[in-house]
Amino acid sequence: MNNFYKHHIFFCNNIRQDGKQCCSENGAKELYRYAKDQCRANSTLGKGQFGVSESRCLGRCENGPVAVVYPDNIWYQYIDEEDIEEILTSHLEGGKVVERLVIK
Repeated sequence: MNNFYKHHIFFCNNIRQDGKQCCSENGAKELYRYAKDQCRANSTLGKGQFGVSESRCLGRCENGPVAVVYPDNIWYQYIDEEDIEEILTSHLEGGKVVERLVIK
């Protein structure tokens, strides 16, 4: 199988109208932008490298904010730029899952 990206990370940026917890109210949009900007600055964004995308609801609101890395199917809960940096460098670049952030 020939994947377009080595890894593709999706950040949930859903906004819920029913008052329940959603990723957007926990800084997901800003941290998605941070991840995309970091990959762009490191020249790791694009075909054969990494994809960084935002999505609507990924269905794991209770763990928010969340991101998922494909094709590995690893789900992460993160809090700040340091967590995002660790996911990018350890998992996407180094191939090592960041166990402390994994949603079980």
